[in-house]
Amino acid sequence: MSSEELLRSRGLRVTRPRLAVLDVLAEGGHLEVEEIARRVRGRIETVSTQAVYDVLAALSRAGLSRRIEPAGSPARYEARAGDNHHHIVCRGCGLISDVDCVHGSAPCLDPSDGHGFEVDEAEITFWGLCPACRSLRAAGE
Repeated sequence: MSSEELLRSRGLRVTRPRLAVLDVLAEGGHLEVEEIARRVRGRIETVSTQAVYDVLAALSRAGLSRRIEPAGSPARYEARAGDNHHHIVCRGCGLISDVDCVHGSAPCLDPSDGHGFEVDEAEITFWGLCPACRSLRAAGE
């Protein structure tokens, strides 16, 4: 499905900033707003950072992007949304990688006590050191 069709399927108007942000997110990664704005400006010259924030908010509400905010980090956005995956974050360099649900069929959506909530998403963050940071640490020892 094209980006235009994707936007229309979610009831969103097709605009150049929305198309550009979708294209940037489709390249992959867990990007901060400033990085998204920089890349979008490489595609369409005039777009404000506030416009990028607005587009990201609309895309997130429509389920076309996902906002994550690991503790101690600014918000980041990704195109992978709606599948209840998790993240692993390096304490050294801040690298973020996707981790599929630990048990396969999202059992993490069945909390021991849901307090009457209808749970539709769980946010789990694993923390550690990536291979590059572990190598640096081992070389420094």
